[in-house]
Amino acid sequence: MKVKRKIIDINEKLCDGCGQCVIACAEGAIKIIDGKAKVISDNLCDGLGACIGDCPQGALRIVEKETDEFDEDAVEKHLEEIKKNEPEEKTLACGCPSTHIQDFLTETSCQSANQPISIVSKESTLSHWPVQIRLIPPNASFLKGADLLVAADCVPIAYPSLHSDFLKGRTVMIGCPKFDDKESYIEKFAEIFKIANIKSITCLIMEVPCCSGLPGILEKAMEKAGIIIPTEKIVISNRGKIIKKAKLK
Repeated sequence: MKVKRKIIDINEKLCDGCGQCVIACAEGAIKIIDGKAKVISDNLCDGLGACIGDCPQGALRIVEKETDEFDEDAVEKHLEEIKKNEPEEKTLACGCPSTHIQDFLTETSCQSANQPISIVSKESTLSHWPVQIRLIPPNASFLKGADLLVAADCVPIAYPSLHSDFLKGRTVMIGCPKFDDKESYIEKFAEIFKIANIKSITCLIMEVPCCSGLPGILEKAMEKAGIIIPTEKIVISNRGKIIKKAKLK
């Protein structure tokens, strides 16, 4: 039944597809389609505008128009369907907001070339969230066909040019092979290697002995998955210098 009511309207010219409104919409009424946010069905949008303040581009507004009534039952079914089809692509079990799975938009080569040098050199090249090995689900979309960067979590502190030298174009997973559960790491990576079609692995570790276990974890995970992935180990000194490179696979 059509009624005149308030509903969210999205200006596609202003929308840059960042996805913040998708996270903010409790009803799951907004989805990124072809790089733009869209209301997928009017009956899922309550028109209250909780998502408006999360749009950095000001692309969202409330309008009044003739459209379908808001349907709470449809929303409930829709959210159940999302939960069923994407159990780990929303928020992980701990419920912490920082664990929302996110793919960040990256610049095109043209956009990057037209940035001032001082800005380009300081730009983050991180393409996704989360980054901790324990928090990333094996079916995360950003793992599909990725060039994987697996780094001991001290490396980003010691190595000053991580973003420009290693992170750009790669999907990063970080953790501590000394303090974290090695067996759970092996299981996690084995599952990823089975389903994600990883193209290559760059393993960044510190020169300290406790870091040496990380390449071994990856090798055991490959054995468990029955897969061989081209892998390079790079060792970083405590002063942030590359002191060794070696091909593992």
